[in-house]
Amino acid sequence: MMDAGDLAYIEMAYGLAETARGWTSPNPCVGAVVVNNGRVVGTGFHERPGKPHAEIVALVRAGARSRGATLYLTLEPCVHWGRTPPCIDTVLQAGLRRVVVSALDPNPLVDGRGVRRLRRAGIEVSVGLLEERNRRLNEAYIKYIPDKTPFVTLKAAAGLDGKIACRGGDSRWISSPASRAYAHLLRGEADAVLVGIGTVLRDDPRLTVRHPAWKAKAVARVVLDARLRFPPGARMLRTPARGPVWILTAPDPPAAKRKALELAGAEIVPLPCRGDRVDLPRALAALGRREVSHCLVEGGGRVHGAFLDARLADKIVLFFAPKVIGGAEAISLHAGAGADSVRTALRLRSLRSFPVGPDIVMEGYF
Repeated sequence: MMDAGDLAYIEMAYGLAETARGWTSPNPCVGAVVVNNGRVVGTGFHERPGKPHAEIVALVRAGARSRGATLYLTLEPCVHWGRTPPCIDTVLQAGLRRVVVSALDPNPLVDGRGVRRLRRAGIEVSVGLLEERNRRLNEAYIKYIPDKTPFVTLKAAAGLDGKIACRGGDSRWISSPASRAYAHLLRGEADAVLVGIGTVLRDDPRLTVRHPAWKAKAVARVVLDARLRFPPGARMLRTPARGPVWILTAPDPPAAKRKALELAGAEIVPLPCRGDRVDLPRALAALGRREVSHCLVEGGGRVHGAFLDARLADKIVLFFAPKVIGGAEAISLHAGAGADSVRTALRLRSLRSFPVGPDIVMEGYF
């Protein structure tokens, strides 16, 4: 039977887990708290891949005080070898009386096995407290881990009429400085930022994470470029320490252009195409093989439209500025084929909105 104390300690564990948001991929964010006789005797969270898991850190800090204690854990202990040994053995040896697990691990190698091992050892186990919070915190991990397909977030800034650029292509700056700072926070949570070649040719972006919260975190910069038009002098290639540059292109790209880009520091990734575009499911599979669990798509209307038409986006974050851009030729958020009728239009769920500076941010899931 769980009580208010259990809720408080699981909340504490989630607060610890949040500390590592954006740093643990392809692993989940996990927090742990050890409580003995109403006192917190050990805490921990998973910092990075290859580092000890949350429960191990908390139990080491608790030491002998873990005997007869309760372990509060946001995700069940792992039972398999990865970059670190299975956690379940250490948990079983700690002498715990009870374990409160917020959520089961969707990894097919775990998926309830950790909880079953605890119960077979005679430890009281409670499961499910604040499980919804885990689904939000680890949404990328939950999507990625079963089939190695990245969680895809579309991000765009638009006027109130849904235009993301003027008819001549100008889009600097639709959103406010406060919104752009928030966008860099979003970049830091991702493993890769993806755009189309049109954005590169028009804006020459760096696609780096420029926010003090991330201390110059490096993310992969990914460009869809079927005809390999990427310029070897692009600014992206002049900031190699801020993340690799992967250019996804058609099979058998021109040898001379490929060599020039590789010498400049890019990695060329030939993939099958559909028509004149790189095949998006194959592109996402290629990113998954590179352990990209969360891909932030910042492309223009055609790229966003391609993801939306193919039903490959999981989430969307829109920054609406108090501006009306207008114009039939201005670029829209969704410049793909779109819906045949209002009835077949894409619908968002779990929608929320909040102000950032003068703008309104809307987030939702497909």
